[in-house]
Amino acid sequence: MEQPADARGLFVALEGPDGSGKTTQAGALAAAWEAAGHPVHLTREPGGTDLGERLRSLVLDPEHAPIDPRTEALLFSAARAAHVERCIRPAVEAGTTVVTDRFIDSSVAYQGVGRGLGVDWIVELNEWAVDGTLPDLTVVLDIDAETAAARRTWRQGAGGTGPDRLEQETAHAHEQLRAAFLERAAAAPERYLVLDATTEMDDRTAQICERLEELLEEAG
Repeated sequence: MEQPADARGLFVALEGPDGSGKTTQAGALAAAWEAAGHPVHLTREPGGTDLGERLRSLVLDPEHAPIDPRTEALLFSAARAAHVERCIRPAVEAGTTVVTDRFIDSSVAYQGVGRGLGVDWIVELNEWAVDGTLPDLTVVLDIDAETAAARRTWRQGAGGTGPDRLEQETAHAHEQLRAAFLERAAAAPERYLVLDATTEMDDRTAQICERLEELLEEAG
């Protein structure tokens, strides 16, 4: 079902621990949704804007370690504010579906839980940063620690980039981060879709597209 030319676009976030395949899944989803006749903008966090990409290099480059947790949280929220203001909100209002690799839930998991800053404070900070712009659907790719570690090792051996600063510092906390994502999803099941990240990607993509079609129908 194609949306009318003047309709608001959808906003979709892909979430999950490192090694869950978010980036690959986001690309597959964007391609499938575009093939179905919907304009799509694929983006990532931190990033999505010139400012966001510069902040990404600061906050994820191992050369800048160590970064204290509060500074880290503020840099992520600053990048997110720019991302929403300059990229996500204008695209959605213009009728484009935005697919982002990570959004607020990553800050809740990595800084709120992983860094011990507290979920409530991180949620408050980031909800202020995005000024009401939240995903219509958040897809959580769920994966166990052992499988995720094997994927990261394979990725590096296949010529991919090495782990960024955050991946290096949080690899030991996989199950804690995984639980944080699942807890967020369980608290608002109408806005989340939890998928097993070890299943076939085409099957996962089809399930996400089916949910997006349902959202379009609900929106009229």
